[in-house]
Amino acid sequence: QVQLVESGGGSVQSGGSLRLSCAASGYFYSDYCMGWFRQAPGKEREGVALIESDGSTSYADSVKGRFTISQDNAKNTVYLQMNSLKPEDTAMYYCAASYDYCAGSPRFSYWGQGTQVTVSS
Repeated sequence: QVQLVESGGGSVQSGGSLRLSCAASGYFYSDYCMGWFRQAPGKEREGVALIESDGSTSYADSVKGRFTISQDNAKNTVYLQMNSLKPEDTAMYYCAASYDYCAGSPRFSYWGQGTQVTVSS
């Protein structure tokens, strides 16, 4: 069983930065895909960024060049550095874990409780 706990959300002004953290505990296989997702009120959940166990990453077009996903294997933690934040980035942000490869359609079996990000104009 894997437990995921997000932190680092908050309220910032447009153009500001935040770093989200996702601490994982429990048994982990060596190969995995970790992802950050977000859901705004009245909208569907969308993928933001993915990171494979080998460090390869991918991003949604809406955040490319502004957000960076990274991982610290020693701390079992995945990060999402968010720069140049915009009001449209306002959402609940969730991290998730999958034992599938990131390429294709990984099935995310484990989810955190979410952390709120609010960006004001």
